[in-house]
Amino acid sequence: MKTYRAVMLTLVVFVLCPGVLRPQGYAGDQATVELYSLIDKPTAGMLTKGSYAIWSNLYEQGGVLAGVSVGLFDIFSFGISYGGTDIIGHNKIEMNPLPGVNVKLRLVEEGLMMPAIAIGFDSQGKEPYLDSLKRYTIKSPGFFAVGSKNYAILGNLSVHGGLNYSLERGDGDKDMNIFVGVEKSIGNSLSLLAEYDFAANDNHYRAVGRGNGYLNLGLRFSAGKGLVIGFDLKDVSQNQRNVKIGNRVVQIEYVGSF
Repeated sequence: MKTYRAVMLTLVVFVLCPGVLRPQGYAGDQATVELYSLIDKPTAGMLTKGSYAIWSNLYEQGGVLAGVSVGLFDIFSFGISYGGTDIIGHNKIEMNPLPGVNVKLRLVEEGLMMPAIAIGFDSQGKEPYLDSLKRYTIKSPGFFAVGSKNYAILGNLSVHGGLNYSLERGDGDKDMNIFVGVEKSIGNSLSLLAEYDFAANDNHYRAVGRGNGYLNLGLRFSAGKGLVIGFDLKDVSQNQRNVKIGNRVVQIEYVGSF
């Protein structure tokens, strides 16, 4: 019941959020916003100048992570996020040690043959923070470079791939990492996401992962007026020992313009 109330409250806040321009969002064939993030990893997509995204993730252990990102220029965006575990529930709330920050700069615009290319930094990890290892369950991307390319195939198909170097190294694993992803529109308002994080920086020493990498699946629905509702099934590859089917995450997001 508490989770249901949190979801409904977040929806009401996002629907009432003021905006001069209320685009559909980034899901479906009629998307008016670039896909600027997959599930846990970034894309080369950008928020345009004067636009913003307010989002919230509801995850395991009563966790809530919320953030806002703003397009300062067409090629540069900035964001901040914060959250914790047991925010929903009766246990003691455990907040993350620090807010997360992210910046992204697009270096190359997408062309007929050339993908869009962006670089940036994102210190926000996902799921519960592990004090003993000084890291999130899913490490933050840290410094990253990513390329994205769109294709008109029965709607929209976008493919993404990049490198990242996380600063969360308390587990002793300091390797660089690789990730890939794909997004496919299904009809006017629905998109399917798939992301594979090779987790090269989470597979030895005191790592959480077991060397399988993280396969994440997602669904995004544009509910109109900039509201996007999503559901993720994370770690389908069972890279973590305690995962049987996958971690289930609900995402609610509002995209608007000043």
